Amino acid sequence: MTILRRDFLKGTAAAIALSVLAGPVRAAQSGGGEEKWIKGVCRYCGTGCGVLVGVKGGKAVSIKGDPRNHNQGLLCLKGAMLIPVIYSEDRILKPMIRKGGKNDQLTEVSWEEALDFAANPFKKALAEAGPASIAYYGSGQALTEESYVANKMWKAGFKSNNVDGNPRLCMASAVAGYITTFGKDEPMGTYNDIDAASCFFIIGSNTSEAHPVLFQRIAKRKETSPDVKIIVADPRRTNTSRIADVHVSFKPGTDLALMNGMAHVIIREELDDARFHGKYCNFVKGNDPVNFEEYKKFLDDYTPEKVESITDVPAATIVKIARMFAESKGTVSLWCMGINQRVRGVWANNLIHNLHLLTGHICRPGATPLSLTGQPNACGGVRDVGALAHLLPNGRMVENEAHRKEMEALWNLPPGTIAPKMGRHTIALFEGMTAGDVKAVFIHCTNPAHTLPNLNKLTKGLQTAFVVQTECFKTAETLKYADVVLPAAFWCETDGVYGCTERRYSLTEQAIKPLGESRPALEILMDFGKRVGVDPKLIPYQNASDVWEEWRLLSAKSVYNFAGITRARLKKESGVKWPCPTENHPGTYLRYVRDDDPMVPKDHPNKVFFYGKPDGKAVIFLRPYDPPFEPADAEYPFVLTTGRVIDHWHTATMTGTVPELRKAYPGAYVEINPEDAKKLSIVNGDPVVLETRRDKLTFPARITDTCMPGLVFTPFFDPKLMVNKLFHDAADPISKEPEYKICATKVYKVS
Repeated sequence: MTILRRDFLKGTAAAIALSVLAGPVRAAQSGGGEEKWIKGVCRYCGTGCGVLVGVKGGKAVSIKGDPRNHNQGLLCLKGAMLIPVIYSEDRILKPMIRKGGKNDQLTEVSWEEALDFAANPFKKALAEAGPASIAYYGSGQALTEESYVANKMWKAGFKSNNVDGNPRLCMASAVAGYITTFGKDEPMGTYNDIDAASCFFIIGSNTSEAHPVLFQRIAKRKETSPDVKIIVADPRRTNTSRIADVHVSFKPGTDLALMNGMAHVIIREELDDARFHGKYCNFVKGNDPVNFEEYKKFLDDYTPEKVESITDVPAATIVKIARMFAESKGTVSLWCMGINQRVRGVWANNLIHNLHLLTGHICRPGATPLSLTGQPNACGGVRDVGALAHLLPNGRMVENEAHRKEMEALWNLPPGTIAPKMGRHTIALFEGMTAGDVKAVFIHCTNPAHTLPNLNKLTKGLQTAFVVQTECFKTAETLKYADVVLPAAFWCETDGVYGCTERRYSLTEQAIKPLGESRPALEILMDFGKRVGVDPKLIPYQNASDVWEEWRLLSAKSVYNFAGITRARLKKESGVKWPCPTENHPGTYLRYVRDDDPMVPKDHPNKVFFYGKPDGKAVIFLRPYDPPFEPADAEYPFVLTTGRVIDHWHTATMTGTVPELRKAYPGAYVEINPEDAKKLSIVNGDPVVLETRRDKLTFPARITDTCMPGLVFTPFFDPKLMVNKLFHDAADPISKEPEYKICATKVYKVS
């Protein structure tokens, strides 16, 4: 049986999408008789939904959406079922070590023994091989205070810049896109722009499944304002495309050509805002400045007809969506991993920004490029904190001498303390572990044995290096490689700040005591650091509030200024958007805009000031089409892509503990187009092999027109079918983010 999307077409487009997906809910789990409600943030995606946790008898019994936060009380099904995750039988509640090496069993021990056992190999590596021999691999799920302290411990205490983490795998290209175009990271717009937009350009994002609450907000905007237009550009016909006025199904990996084609139409038909880009933008080819005429000449290679030959998108469709984008009163672009996880992910980000700068759909209500974030704190706790191998706090760079000197002064360090060479990014880090150059790694709040690309290659590093891992759940694949497991308190068992997609910092307050012997990760990190040899004066904090106090005051020395977001304020308010320099500042809606962004001088002569660049101008890049690293060919004729499903989050270490969510999606599958299935004599449920140049796995078939012919899709949540074994580890040369979204594969039925 073939499942055709047209079979579901009943009612309005938005209603279809929401009903099919069992969309956001206002009522969540309720135990009844709650004694108090504690404010927090959802533990899952980068949307950053506010929650209220109901507590009774010292236990968390209920959860509901916070009506004062941006989600206005709504939660997706995952967020609405967070309570049973806390009390899962899969919780790790005691420290464990492998006394006899990698092949030994994990054995429960005391905290003292576990921490000493964890610290000794790090001390030995530092003494014998130096700072470059140890590493920290963190997470966009860790609290801001944890990432700030870990980053400070490694770069200032151990003098090692080997600090990286899973945001390298998901957001690094978005970071580099913002920095190269505007000079600073993080978006200029916010979720408020969704409510004012006249057109949405959604590309490389299955928003309905990856960010359901935001999708509901988009759908509501469409329902209440029928003139609003939605363009969804995606090789798959996902649930997101159900509300699209135009679904653009392009050949995988050709979206650079598509967006250059849109720019060609915009300029050819004089739909650009010459007054805006003439005043506020520079044109750059590579590293060289060019003029507008040279940019127009560059786009001659991207006429709709030429782009059709590359993308398989009809020329008329390219013209249509370019007009929709440019002629609207305000366009909001939304994108996620389909853009970022590419060998030219930075260029793809640049081209989205190009479209906004060309048309002037930027820095005003309802008009902005707004990258969507995959993890709850990848923005506030990694990007802002600078917890990546090339970064320092507040947008500073490791290899910039002036930036290092600034941080040394702010951290009261002797000159020259911070090493001048950037550390190892994720792929290089795990390769270094395999080679024996990185001898010990501290892994915090992430599951790289499941999430890394080319797993058969990169997990060799976990087999070779000494691995210390903080973890809450037995379901994490990385536990198989850990020499030490330190049980961290989970979510509302501790307190700390998350920073979501829209520059909003929100506080998760402690609602209950940590279960068993688990401890707040901040305490674990500091205890570990002192045992290895970090000067206690460098990390003198008694609690997370002390860390936040230092971090917010440090921010005042930068354009990331949020000195006005005190802990007391975060307890009263359901999130504040930075920049926010004073305690009476309301937070910033439109960044880079005079009279809105406090970092733009009140007397600045221009309304818009891109202060991240020396001349205050953004960059429109001449970025050519460049194909994916491994396109389909005669030997491997299909393109394989991967992504999330609505009821599971990332590797399902949390959602997989909830029976209802497991029942909805018990395991991975492969989507195959009906035309391809017919040629291969495959029917629903057949065991089907996906074979790439790296490995092969067998999945049950799901025959559906979601995938275009020649494309197959499988989700990556299933630890029994880890699709990342099939993907290569080629990465963007600028951001170092791997290309998860495209690799060549064979597809055949098990005989």
